[in-house]
Amino acid sequence: MKKLSIVVPIYNEIDTLEEIIRRIKDVELDLEKEIILVDDCSTDGTRELLQQIKEKKDKNIKVFFHEKNMGKGAALRTGFQHVTGDIAIVQDADLEYNPNEYPKLIAPILEGKADAVYGSRFMEKPEGVLSSLHYFGNKILTLLSNLFTNLNLTDMETCYKAIKTDILKDIEIKSDRFSVEPEITAKLAKHKCRVCEVPIFYSRRRYSEGKKINWKDGISAIYHIIKFRFKD
Repeated sequence: MKKLSIVVPIYNEIDTLEEIIRRIKDVELDLEKEIILVDDCSTDGTRELLQQIKEKKDKNIKVFFHEKNMGKGAALRTGFQHVTGDIAIVQDADLEYNPNEYPKLIAPILEGKADAVYGSRFMEKPEGVLSSLHYFGNKILTLLSNLFTNLNLTDMETCYKAIKTDILKDIEIKSDRFSVEPEITAKLAKHKCRVCEVPIFYSRRRYSEGKKINWKDGISAIYHIIKFRFKD
């Protein structure tokens, strides 16, 4: 049986961690699932909760800890090193993305039609998905990324990226923060991967609820889109 690896980067998600794990477990798939939880040095009790989860020794859950906060990209880099499934998917821990979308995301890969699949928040009913500022910023970053990668995406910055593991293992992730999104996209394009999108539902979290990405990450994304076009 094929296996799906779900990599969950985590930083201060004490309020949502148990719920996202429950939702991942509840998804019905014809694939075995492994859940890889990477804590990026949380300070709100998440770390202690993850230690309790680790001590339960669930064979389908792996838990790893960073000794200092390094960013989402660094957490993904750690998680990707421990993936053993045929397909890997990134899952944020904040409940903005619904694991019930997994069957839709992995279908093109299982059918041999794609090497990577992005879950787009904008293919259907984009109104209200993001604030106006974030929506505009995302569209600019996606357009710029498309120009440099020759891809035709609608949502480069999406969390939901499902990638064949043999390809993922051949990609060296260097970004520590949110610039990991354009980096992965650029490197999939350089590897001549077949990348497609499927529409997904998105439940926006506000800064008052713990959202972490900000305008500085947008500026960094522009720099890294250009950087990874010309440099590995």
